[in-house]
Amino acid sequence: MPTGAIPVIKGHGTGNDFILLPDLDGQIDLTAQMAADLCDRRRGIGGDGVLRIVRCAVDDDPAATGAEIFMDYRNSDGSMAQMCGNGIRVFAAYLVEQGLADPSGMDIATRGGVRHIVRRPDGLYDVAMGPAQEIPGVPSVAVGRMAFPASAIAIPNPHAVVFVGSLDAAGPLDEPPDVTPDDFFPEGVNVEFVQEIGPGHIAMRVHERGSGETMSCGTGACAAAYVARRRPGAMHDGPMRVDVPGGTLLVDEAEDGMHLIGPAEIVAEGELSPDWVARWQ
Repeated sequence: MPTGAIPVIKGHGTGNDFILLPDLDGQIDLTAQMAADLCDRRRGIGGDGVLRIVRCAVDDDPAATGAEIFMDYRNSDGSMAQMCGNGIRVFAAYLVEQGLADPSGMDIATRGGVRHIVRRPDGLYDVAMGPAQEIPGVPSVAVGRMAFPASAIAIPNPHAVVFVGSLDAAGPLDEPPDVTPDDFFPEGVNVEFVQEIGPGHIAMRVHERGSGETMSCGTGACAAAYVARRRPGAMHDGPMRVDVPGGTLLVDEAEDGMHLIGPAEIVAEGELSPDWVARWQ
């Protein structure tokens, strides 16, 4: 852990908020407890997750071919995740702001592989998310006294996508919905409740593993759009509009897989208190 001040940045993508830790030389040992402390909304900074910014050369990760920067992502409870679709846009926005990446095209390494990102002329970020993969089987998602069949999708985070007549059917999502069989998602799962609004237009609420209900989920929007496009009677081939509590995302499909398009905003910069940091040293 560095002995000097540790800079921190706060940003969000459609209300999905993150704490960024610039650590290009890999001096910060980001433990689960540290991530959880930072994300605490009363005793810390508050966020749905932490994004540590580190050079790939520091970790010497063979999966980071072609990328210079690695996004070390942790959920708000400190657990690791393969990818974060909203987080990587915020991550990219910070890199561009700092002159560390070319807005016309950048490659960022994640635990789910390298992702290519472009900032469009309208200011939105287009993330090549890779292919969605259908997980064989039909798990069941239960909330209250209601149970729904779900589509299991990996992109690469695991998702259980449920279509409902109204998003109110999800009820409060403070606790994880009951997903069965119990061992269907051994690493946990994000659960999306999705309502069809019209052709090419859906709305979604989500419970994210390790974070609870969030205002938005980028990989979840991709999973929901992938399933919506393949439902019986679906006739839409263009970008899918996905309304989330924190705003609107667009999800498109191309030969290289799913594309997530949405905003990213850096809202604050500062430093962690040395006395507060001392708890981890």
